Amino acid sequence: MEVNGYKIEPNAELANAELTGAYLSLVNLTKANLKGANLTGADLTAANLTGATLQEIQSSGANFTGSRLSDANLANANLTKATFYSANLTGANLTGANMDGANLFYANFTDANLTSVNLIGADLRFANLTNTNLAGATMPDGTIHD
Repeated sequence: MEVNGYKIEPNAELANAELTGAYLSLVNLTKANLKGANLTGADLTAANLTGATLQEIQSSGANFTGSRLSDANLANANLTKATFYSANLTGANLTGANMDGANLFYANFTDANLTSVNLIGADLRFANLTNTNLAGATMPDGTIHD
């Protein structure tokens, strides 16, 4: 599959790719490198991003509903107002990510690293935070987690 001239497949090299508003629902991007990519407003519903590198992506307003992001690296990603409804982020690294206003309803963060994440205004209802590292995270109400 090609989107905007980029091959969308497992292990794809998509660093700094321009994928604004792209329709990527159900795609398999297992272990793909999307470091610094622009996914603003993209639809990644039920996409498989297991083990993918998503550091420093711009994905404000992107839809990750039901996506598999286990063991993905989303460090320092801009995930403002992104939707992660029922997404699997088990073991994911979100250190320093901005999740301001994100929909994390029913998301699974088991064993994830959310160190210094901005969660102001995020919807964490029914999210699974078992064994999640929240040290220094700014919680939805603005308090800083120990």
